[in-house]
Amino acid sequence: MKNNLNNINTESGENTAAAMTEIIGVRFKPAGKVYYFSPQNIKVTSEKMVIVETSRGVEIGTVVIPNKMVPDSEIIPPLRPLLRIATPEDLAHAEKNKELEREAYGICLQKIKEHKLDMNLVDVEYTFDNNKLLFYFTSDGRVDFRELVKDLAAIFKTRIELRQIGIRDEAKLIGGLGVCGRPFCCGSFLSEFVQVSIKMAKEQNFSLNSAKISGCCGRLMCCLRYEHEIYDEEIKKTPALGAVVSTPGGTGVVIETNPLAGLVRVSLNDKPDTPKLFHRDLLKVISTKKQGSGTASAE
Repeated sequence: MKNNLNNINTESGENTAAAMTEIIGVRFKPAGKVYYFSPQNIKVTSEKMVIVETSRGVEIGTVVIPNKMVPDSEIIPPLRPLLRIATPEDLAHAEKNKELEREAYGICLQKIKEHKLDMNLVDVEYTFDNNKLLFYFTSDGRVDFRELVKDLAAIFKTRIELRQIGIRDEAKLIGGLGVCGRPFCCGSFLSEFVQVSIKMAKEQNFSLNSAKISGCCGRLMCCLRYEHEIYDEEIKKTPALGAVVSTPGGTGVVIETNPLAGLVRVSLNDKPDTPKLFHRDLLKVISTKKQGSGTASAE
């Protein structure tokens, strides 16, 4: 009977084990999103250039994740195949496409002027197999570019796609230097944009001057997100502004905090004109005054 139970448990474990699939991770642009592909029993190493089949045609990309087993839950079907490791001929063709893209950029700029369209051309991209030519642009509103597409299709004799992008995407494609003096995070290592809010700037005691907390794209700086979790954790351990606390020097009200250092400046009831600095571990919260109201809640 015991052996039968063991067999049942073993079979149950096999049924509940996550199914695994072999993948490789490929990136098509510097700091671009990583996409999974089926290696088709071909072993590849990092930094190898490969030819893969994508939803928009045959593309060339760089391997950033070599052959690896991952749970099926991490895969978004269909898992498209790796066609081959890029040959010298493939690499030469990719370089030729870059030249064609530069030529197409100039031609498209001229056509935009001819049609008097309110759009800013950002980038041009050929698919590896030259079956499609993509033009990326920004604009403040909707643009009727149907006549422009007809002209471009007549010139390049291939499928034309015009894709409107946001200003964050524009910054990622063009690149540049941030206020810190380093290359844009989005253009160097951030594969996807992160959600950033003004609350993050407030919690990190940044000036709320938009010029100081905005990137070159005009949106809130992505780096506000990097330390958000740490600040969030430390703020929970630190008495809030306005809280009534008991200190080694007496009772007082919190008037300033430094969550990362764990320091709290308190205006003591007995000496309100000479606030004192304490480590939060030395304080005991008596009550927390709610922001914007005269009420307080006992801890």
